[in-house]
Amino acid sequence: MATASTDRAPTAHKGLTHPFGDTEPGAGDTMRVAPGIDWVRLKVPGPLKHVNCWVLQDDGGVALVDTGMNTTHARDAWKAVFAGPLAGVRVTRMIGTHFHPDHIGLAGWMCARHHCPLVMTRGEWLTARMLLGDASGTVPEEQIRFWRAAGWDEQQVAQASMQGWGLFSLVTRPLPLGFTRIADGDTLTIGARDWRVVVGSGHSPEHACLYDADAGVLIAGDQVLPRISPNVSLTATEPNADPLGEWFASIAKLKSLPDDLLVLPGHGDPFTGLHARLDAMDSEHRERLDDLAAFLVAPRRAVECFGRLFSRAIGPEMLGMATGEALAHLRRLEVEGRAVRDTVDGVWWWRAT
Repeated sequence: MATASTDRAPTAHKGLTHPFGDTEPGAGDTMRVAPGIDWVRLKVPGPLKHVNCWVLQDDGGVALVDTGMNTTHARDAWKAVFAGPLAGVRVTRMIGTHFHPDHIGLAGWMCARHHCPLVMTRGEWLTARMLLGDASGTVPEEQIRFWRAAGWDEQQVAQASMQGWGLFSLVTRPLPLGFTRIADGDTLTIGARDWRVVVGSGHSPEHACLYDADAGVLIAGDQVLPRISPNVSLTATEPNADPLGEWFASIAKLKSLPDDLLVLPGHGDPFTGLHARLDAMDSEHRERLDDLAAFLVAPRRAVECFGRLFSRAIGPEMLGMATGEALAHLRRLEVEGRAVRDTVDGVWWWRAT
């Protein structure tokens, strides 16, 4: 049985209400957050510390949304869940919100153990399959040129290159050969609930949120987080994309949903106050753009922009994500006509128009 979700009083933070206070499920346990919806929280390495997964009552069992990384801790936690509160319960389907390892790292493992189908958007599934198939001990020369273009020095390039080109496969189990595709606007009937698929972009190519209009619940994955903004990065895979522009469009799209939904995020605690959070994320990024445009009064490389975008020093462990985020902002200024990019000896220099 799921643990109760009403032992603590609600808390408020920056216009959001957290209806369960600081109550959370313990390791190997579940917690009820709404009729037919249970919460599993798993540890993940790094600053995020945890990821949320959701257990949805389904005909003949449960559907899972996200799984955590392929780590010993996460596998042991799931084994405890299925030996405890979900003992004897079969998984009917494995739903992945997006391709990042902290969300689908154990999706293939779960599908194999429970003989259930994998359900994802095509863009997320293809990206994950590509990354799994592209693992190598050698970093591609295109990636090295991308790092240098962003302003990395040779020591930074060498240190990153030592890690090889297979980190994704280390924390993600192989996925099934086939999958069940979901797309924006589709309806997933899971037990007694109808969930509409709402696809966003910017943080990942084709991120699936699940919206139950009748119950007033949104499973948001990483598309809406309560206390931090998800990483929005420009990458070597699609170097001329505009991920931040896609992110702004996704925020506007999600604002068409009701404001009073119970939002179940991929990280952080469940909350209400969807529109306030969307507005805050939108404003935060637009303010960063304005500040960055002013900083480009002189030509700058991406690595020189960290101090304008981030409130803490960027060490080696965060260099890749910080570079992607800086490039996404610089690229957005370029798309908006507020900055231009010059290439000098393979290095990108951005200046305000």
